[in-house]
Amino acid sequence: MRRTLAAAVFTALSIATAGAQLTIPKEYLPKVHGTIRSKYELQTTTGMQRFQVRNARVSLDGKVLPVIAYKAEIDLSDEGSIKMLDAYARFVPNDTWNLTMGQMRVPFTIDAHRSPHQQYFANRSFIAKQVGNVRDVGATGALALDGNLPMKLEAGLFNGSGLTQQKEWHSTLNYSAKLQLMPWKGYNLTLSTQKVHPDKNSIYMYDIGTYYEFSNWHFEVEYLYKTYAHDAFKDVHAFNGFVNYDLPIKKGLFKKISFLGRYDSMGDHSNGVANEEGQLYITDYSRQRLTGGVTLSFGKAFQADLRINYEKYFYDDLSLAKESEQDKFVMELMVRF
Repeated sequence: MRRTLAAAVFTALSIATAGAQLTIPKEYLPKVHGTIRSKYELQTTTGMQRFQVRNARVSLDGKVLPVIAYKAEIDLSDEGSIKMLDAYARFVPNDTWNLTMGQMRVPFTIDAHRSPHQQYFANRSFIAKQVGNVRDVGATGALALDGNLPMKLEAGLFNGSGLTQQKEWHSTLNYSAKLQLMPWKGYNLTLSTQKVHPDKNSIYMYDIGTYYEFSNWHFEVEYLYKTYAHDAFKDVHAFNGFVNYDLPIKKGLFKKISFLGRYDSMGDHSNGVANEEGQLYITDYSRQRLTGGVTLSFGKAFQADLRINYEKYFYDDLSLAKESEQDKFVMELMVRF
């Protein structure tokens, strides 16, 4: 049923877009974007393997008036499931500030806020996937300032009940805030904080991250601290650090080759949802990971990339590892249109 509905929605959007070209001024025509990520994975310790369509995202965005913008995005295959992702309207009076209301990824962290086509590795960091990954329904405001110290501030209030429980009422709302400082070209310092309330206890998260780009290099480190109200669960520490070097290719099929290395880690983690006894429990066990790989770019960066990675995991007890969180070889073809 959900697949049929999604197909109908996509068809309707396509027809509407085609029809709009006849009646809407050119500057207000919807823009269609999409991301397809197909991957092959081989677990080197068990010999198990699989093919997977990790993402098949399609989005429409544009303006209906000079100060009113919108975006609607659906993923037709998020590991085989259909998910409505972004659905918001935005008031944009100028380039300095804007207000957004609807369903969106909350402003928090560096890596968790990257879209699939902007990721450097085939699989997301622990911060982006397990510890700091939040999409919700709410309202945000954004302020961007130039000058001696360019900066961007985003903050918002959210339901806290996720994307599928929008009928629920709340005595308090969640919040999230993210500050980006760009004191010089190529450098970014990001500070962010967030409160979520997935069940009976509130969870508070604090994140600091920075990256520096010069010549063909990209260096990035990020640390996230997560604490649970009333000591319902022990504090969680997560780290992500990686380096990327781009080697331009003047002739041949590929435009550049990127060489990448990453180290990330996380402590025992709970998603904040209590068990039948009303207690929080470990949903992701403590682990560390080393990732190495290359990315072969057919065109400009993040347009059509072949990502080849190898991930090496380290657990205190390997028997606690989830089936998909073990040593593996990953090959992914990503296309952005």
